[in-house]
Amino acid sequence: MNWWRRLAARHGRRPALTPELRARIRANFEEAADDEEHFPSRIDPRILHVRVVLEHLGDLGGGRVMDVGCGKGRFARIVAERHPRARVYGVDISGAMLAFLPKCVAGCQALMTELPFADASVDAAYATESLEHAVEIEKAVGEICRVVKPGGPIAIIDKNIEQWGRLGTPEWERWFGREELEGLLARHCRQVSSRAISYWDDVAPDGLFLAWLARK
Repeated sequence: MNWWRRLAARHGRRPALTPELRARIRANFEEAADDEEHFPSRIDPRILHVRVVLEHLGDLGGGRVMDVGCGKGRFARIVAERHPRARVYGVDISGAMLAFLPKCVAGCQALMTELPFADASVDAAYATESLEHAVEIEKAVGEICRVVKPGGPIAIIDKNIEQWGRLGTPEWERWFGREELEGLLARHCRQVSSRAISYWDDVAPDGLFLAWLARK
């Protein structure tokens, strides 16, 4: 079996997020919280990933926005600083990661597939390099869309399946094709688009990262 077939076989599976796997993923990120180099608590606001999220969210006013799989809150921190009247929620599986959140971000320890928020309870949501760890991807996308109000923006930035193999990954991690996530988002959203992005404006995308931008 060539590597393309192995890749298709791995990504074609629909694994279950069993209690054992949940515990392994949680333990992985509890330990990773000590690694500031690879899991930083801050990010340069000039990076295109940050700007894409901010631009898509638009003016939040006094609304509520959710960072799904927030880690230490590197994006949530900037969103809260740029929108001081908004209520920013950071959701993550790891309590150790959430301990790094600034006071302006409300932390919530939970799974992406089981968000403890009511339907249409937030005005916007985004997930940056976190959906890849959700395991039950379809369910996680449905949960993100469920909690956003009709008309609200949703942004997902994650890695491109066509670049699989460039980085080491845990066995549960999944990367995505543009059409795959567009299709999942389109089940819940009236507008969906995607594009390749890089870290900086003056550097052409190398194919590793994709941004999906939707409106419920």
